[in-house]
Amino acid sequence: MRCSGPFSFNRDLHNEPLPMPDSLIFTLLSFLVALAVLITVHEFGHFWVARRLGVRVLRFSIGFGQPLWRRTARDGTEYVIAAIPLGGYVKMLDEREAPVPEADLPYAFNRKSLWRRSAIVMAGPLFNFLFAILAYWGIYVTGDVGARPLVGAVDAGSPAEEVGFRPGDEILEVNGHRTPTWESVLFGLMAAQGEGSDVPVRVREADGHESVHYLDAKTLGRLGDDPDVMKQLGLEPARPELPPVIGKVMLGEPADEAGLRSGDRLLAADGTPLKTWKAWVDYVRARPGRPIQVKLERGGKILRVRIVPRALPTKEGTVGHIGAGVQVPEGLFERYRVEVRYGPWEALGQSLRKTWDLSATMLRVMGRMLTGQASLENLSGPISIAQTAGRAAHVGVGYFVKFLAVVSISLGVLNLFPIPVLDGGHLLFFLIEAVRGAPLSERAMEQGQRLGIALLVGLMFLAFYVDLNRLLG
Repeated sequence: MRCSGPFSFNRDLHNEPLPMPDSLIFTLLSFLVALAVLITVHEFGHFWVARRLGVRVLRFSIGFGQPLWRRTARDGTEYVIAAIPLGGYVKMLDEREAPVPEADLPYAFNRKSLWRRSAIVMAGPLFNFLFAILAYWGIYVTGDVGARPLVGAVDAGSPAEEVGFRPGDEILEVNGHRTPTWESVLFGLMAAQGEGSDVPVRVREADGHESVHYLDAKTLGRLGDDPDVMKQLGLEPARPELPPVIGKVMLGEPADEAGLRSGDRLLAADGTPLKTWKAWVDYVRARPGRPIQVKLERGGKILRVRIVPRALPTKEGTVGHIGAGVQVPEGLFERYRVEVRYGPWEALGQSLRKTWDLSATMLRVMGRMLTGQASLENLSGPISIAQTAGRAAHVGVGYFVKFLAVVSISLGVLNLFPIPVLDGGHLLFFLIEAVRGAPLSERAMEQGQRLGIALLVGLMFLAFYVDLNRLLG
């Protein structure tokens, strides 16, 4: 028997803008590391429980197709790393796949009791959930740095404005649960979707006064329609305003050719005052190939320079580029970041709740997608997941571990779907066997497997289509 664990597709629930790493190789390596870890966790669940329940394992494979590396242990188990890394399997001794010597029949999977077979199949998704719980526990014990939930802007006429949110509010609780970061706010809102009642959100206003706003159930029910939850609510996180001061200047770029230096404070562009770095960036991007007269301050002196942005093609169109970064004042981000840390016991409770909430949210979003009530933009295929893996690894180990936890939960949830070929499909067959008192016929199971393969291939093509559509804008 093979217990397959195909790679899954998950919604990017973190909703945090992560920088894109410069190297495609770094992104691919991050993706392969993520695949190797998550597939190994899933298949090890099947492997470990099968061995404990007396089933002989013939092969433990990470990947499909041509083996790139293999080793046979003393007990006869073959360990394989194969060429196609989009899944893995554990092959067990089974009379339905090959003749089994009479002396080995007690170790065959198909000869085990129904509860033992069910436990072996269930172990893969269960280990995915356990991995996520352990990952979040480690993050909470060592300290999780996130963005403080400060409201920067509230869209006019949005659901957030209607219930009383204002710029400068800090979100303290969602539905009675503390929310020290924007990530916890997002998960709190998504977890409250299925409750069908108005959700209280406690905030601390800019003047220090605390109040409670109630988001109505209908508004929350629409949050799965689009992956950008904050945009739907009309909330924009507060971000520090960087002053228009030049940091690093790249050699040979327009900024270097114009004579800009690190530390220059930009005062005006073509007579338009510049108050923030973003205003300068927007001005430059809108003028590819067009000269800009810049007024700046350097060492107490006022200077004027002429700079011509280089035209840079992007998927949004051609934009201006000068090759200069911003100088970030020391301590600027302190007010906008917070570290969340718990003791070992409290961290366990938080990680269990986080894993449960994420699992329920994924099920709810998948259900809404199947019924056409939620956008396909919630779906992420291998391309999007690879990009997110690279970005998360680029930011740091903590972000990468959180990414692994989210995808691991997604794998566990998807594999429990009652689709033949997946673990949930095997469990469905076992349930039918328990009800009718006998297993399904070989023909019925083969037809189910064909249907399951067709569904998975269709899902894979759909995920690739969404990925490519997103990639090409």
